[in-house]
Amino acid sequence: MIELRTPAEIEAMRPAGAFVASVLERLKGEIAVGVNLLELDALAHDMIREAGAESCYIDYHPSFGAMPFGKVLCTSVNDAVLHGLPFDYVIQDGDLVSVDFAASVDGWVADSALSVVAGTAKDADLRLIATTERALEAGIAEAVAGNKTGDISAAIGAVCQAAGYSVNLDFGGHGVGRTMHGDPHVANNGRAGRGVKLRPGLVIAIEPWLLATTDELYTDEDGWTLRSADGSRGAHSEHTVAITEDGPIILTQRAP
Repeated sequence: MIELRTPAEIEAMRPAGAFVASVLERLKGEIAVGVNLLELDALAHDMIREAGAESCYIDYHPSFGAMPFGKVLCTSVNDAVLHGLPFDYVIQDGDLVSVDFAASVDGWVADSALSVVAGTAKDADLRLIATTERALEAGIAEAVAGNKTGDISAAIGAVCQAAGYSVNLDFGGHGVGRTMHGDPHVANNGRAGRGVKLRPGLVIAIEPWLLATTDELYTDEDGWTLRSADGSRGAHSEHTVAITEDGPIILTQRAP
């Protein structure tokens, strides 16, 4: 069911968006060679406790997950791109690390993701990340009242395909509100003018993600982490966005 939020409810969602943004800003600065993924998860967990927030991940157990997630971050490294379950791994020079984080503040949820390279970066990795970021910007630009979800999808897909990447449609954006995942689904490619009409009060997570040389995934033995079928690297960018009469509001906007 698609739920629309009042202007007052969108204002009430701002603290959740600001908190998620602050955690990702902190984590971006902490991702470095020699840091353990479990240290990043512990830091996010500490920030959740200090803020009086709640994790959306730790007890999360959808049909595609082998068990409750058990951590508060998704940390996907190199050929992993989504749902990366943090484990005892020390970040190496040149690792491409994607971090996805969702939390609830006062009963409202926000969801966001970013990708960075630790240490020495390869041009191909930076290009992959930059493409997801441009695709996210293009999708947000179409998140205006009167458009349809297909307009967002088409804008994302156009950026990705123009850069030479193929697009997976299994996982994409989604509604956000009192829970982390709701309707509508927002695919990362599609046809403009199709899908659900965007109305003021709709809040969605827009999240383009890409793999360098494939659009096929497989699930790691941990039961959660999604990896590229051919071992190529992945990147992921995401914001929670509110549709309003005055245009899109990025609730999870980070500092420049």
